[in-house]
Amino acid sequence: MSEKQTHSRRGALLTAAGVTLGAGIASAAATAPAAAAPATAPAAGADRKPGQVQVAVLLYDGFTALDAVGPYEALCRVPGVQVTTVAVKAGLVRTDTGELGIAAAKSLRQVRRPDVVVIPGGGERGTTASMTDERILEWIRRAHRHTTWTTSICTGSLILGAAGLLRGLPATTYWASRPYLKEVGAIYTPGRFVETGKIITAAGVSAGIDMGLHLAARLSDDRIGRAMELALEYDPEPPFGTGSPEKADEQTRTLALKILADSAT
Repeated sequence: MSEKQTHSRRGALLTAAGVTLGAGIASAAATAPAAAAPATAPAAGADRKPGQVQVAVLLYDGFTALDAVGPYEALCRVPGVQVTTVAVKAGLVRTDTGELGIAAAKSLRQVRRPDVVVIPGGGERGTTASMTDERILEWIRRAHRHTTWTTSICTGSLILGAAGLLRGLPATTYWASRPYLKEVGAIYTPGRFVETGKIITAAGVSAGIDMGLHLAARLSDDRIGRAMELALEYDPEPPFGTGSPEKADEQTRTLALKILADSAT
């Protein structure tokens, strides 16, 4: 792994923490292509179990663990839903801290037409690299032509935007990355998650659980959604009440960004 850097795991706006991060993401966003025109769909592969809705959670070097695992937990037990993890290559993929690895069960080539795409956010290094990785962007574009839902969590919306899918659309992202949505043509809209057509973008990290439960209901019904919320015992009572930048003072915001920067690989 590389030495720890002073860059943020969040890919934007660490000026409050004394770190300048914008260049990489701004550069990647500026070159984000428009969504590709529809083309002949590739044949569905043998990755899909008959009769099941397939959810593909994208993993890439430097993704944030809870961004991927939160929606996974909300969806993996929904009746009739099959959740799989995908990456450019199947195998172990490291998170933004470098300490945790999660296995991608399949390569992007093996999962060609998922019903649902989930794109987690990640550190600045991982997010920026994914925003310019044509293998990832082309897979997102092709999958999106056939998905029922295309979703993102946290800075995953910037990757979705880099694929050209958010132009002119309302979207949300991690609080420190909100201004970068306009660089990929999106319109920042407050909310734990924002649904526009078949695209759903969730705010930072834990908001992926909210979106996942919402998606569980959309893929089945509200009865299942309520049951999954209880199955996860998702009943947050945050001890400090500083879970959004609007509820935290400047000192807390600065410290939060510094902690993220110091933990990045």
